[in-house]
Amino acid sequence: MKQLLLFGLMSGLLYFGRAQEIPSRWDELTYSDWELALEKSNYTCILPIGILEKHGMGVPLGSDLIRARQWAARATKEAYAVVFPDYFYGQINEAKHLYGTFSLSSELTMQLLKETVAEIGRNGFKRIIIINGHGGNPQMIRYFVQNQLESPKDYAVYFFEPKIPEDVRTKISETRKTDASTDQHGGENEASAISYLRPDLLKLDRSVLESGANQRRLQLSSNLYTAIWWYASYPNHYAGKAEMATRELGKLITDATVDDLIKAIREVKKDTMTLHLQNEYFKKMKTN
Repeated sequence: MKQLLLFGLMSGLLYFGRAQEIPSRWDELTYSDWELALEKSNYTCILPIGILEKHGMGVPLGSDLIRARQWAARATKEAYAVVFPDYFYGQINEAKHLYGTFSLSSELTMQLLKETVAEIGRNGFKRIIIINGHGGNPQMIRYFVQNQLESPKDYAVYFFEPKIPEDVRTKISETRKTDASTDQHGGENEASAISYLRPDLLKLDRSVLESGANQRRLQLSSNLYTAIWWYASYPNHYAGKAEMATRELGKLITDATVDDLIKAIREVKKDTMTLHLQNEYFKKMKTN
């Protein structure tokens, strides 16, 4: 009898030990660890969204996805949450004139995001954090998040947008070699991040083969917006000078983003008011 009790105790301790070391990535978890992952994450899942598009001539097509995926991987080592596998379906109509772009219809893109979040919720998660690496996605994501109030849900969706502290922004500014206002896509900023995260994928010597300067082909006042604005300014779908990238800058930007994400994960895991108010709202919702 004592041996059985001892065996049970040892088995329990081993099981508990494994629970503390379970992977954060959804696709790397075993079925037997799923409920442990739910409990350890306090029912929190991260959905990193990237995109596939040109980033100049020497920076990988999946840079946005690589960065978002790495932020999640690093942050969840400090603040555990389950990370949904690679998701690269977003708004990228502005780059469909170039090879390597993966752009689905706007209807399907929104439907995929809706179904994906619903499936995450069906699998037991109550808190879903969307993190984004692509500059063309925020408006779409905010619209999607607001639409969560369209019908009752038993989960809440959060959109994380990093806020870099003033002292770190100063360090970043001092480390940069190019003007931040002209570094908008595939330039020093993004190339530096990849230089820190995946230097094996860079071919920066090719970055000088085309211009990343603003062509200023559309002269409209600042209070007017039109879809062709980006193509008018940057027909090469490249804005900046990737050849100026440094690992030092990439580390500064990445570490600051990850630190902010860690804080956001911890905040969301403790948050009970969002779901409470959401449920209250749904109960009061007027329906036809």
